[in-house]
Amino acid sequence: MAKIQVVFYSMYGHVYQLAKAVSEGVREVPGAEVELYQVAELVPDEALEKSGAKKAREAFKDIPIIKPAQLAEADAIIFGTPTRFGNMCAQMRNFLDQTSQLWLKGSLIGKVGSVFTSTGTQHGGQETTITSFHTTLLHQGMIIVGVPYSEQRLMTMKEITGGTPYGASTLADTDGSRIPSKNELAIARFQGRHVAEITAKLKKGA
Repeated sequence: MAKIQVVFYSMYGHVYQLAKAVSEGVREVPGAEVELYQVAELVPDEALEKSGAKKAREAFKDIPIIKPAQLAEADAIIFGTPTRFGNMCAQMRNFLDQTSQLWLKGSLIGKVGSVFTSTGTQHGGQETTITSFHTTLLHQGMIIVGVPYSEQRLMTMKEITGGTPYGASTLADTDGSRIPSKNELAIARFQGRHVAEITAKLKKGA
């Protein structure tokens, strides 16, 4: 049994939508099981209310908040984060900064790691967010998996779309009004399935 965790932070729900699609992809692989988690919020309720994020977050308020030690229970971890100026958000960074004990013990060495993201604009740092996230995963000794070009939707040119060889992505627009497209969600499902398939092969080989 390949145990996959999907661990995300979402402010307005775009990353959550991708996380659900990624989880669906994992479930398509026989013998793979998936658990969906979110990381803890750092923004005060008053600020969330003012920005409209508190209402948006109602859709996934019941998703459990993961503790760093739980990462060691998984065979693969697929992380989702919105972009903040070309980097992961503070909430995800705060969570990862609490994994030093896992690093000291080598608890994540050999586990599969993968990343997906959301940006407000077409060139808002999707690729730098994912690739800079990879640095932390490499320090933890994880095996990085992206989205290969066997996923033909990466080459879609007839519409504005997210999706990179580094990981699935979506474009939220600067006011958050754009929802993930069918193409973006399909790439996210592919990523979940691809990670689960590779993880299953690694477990079988072990």
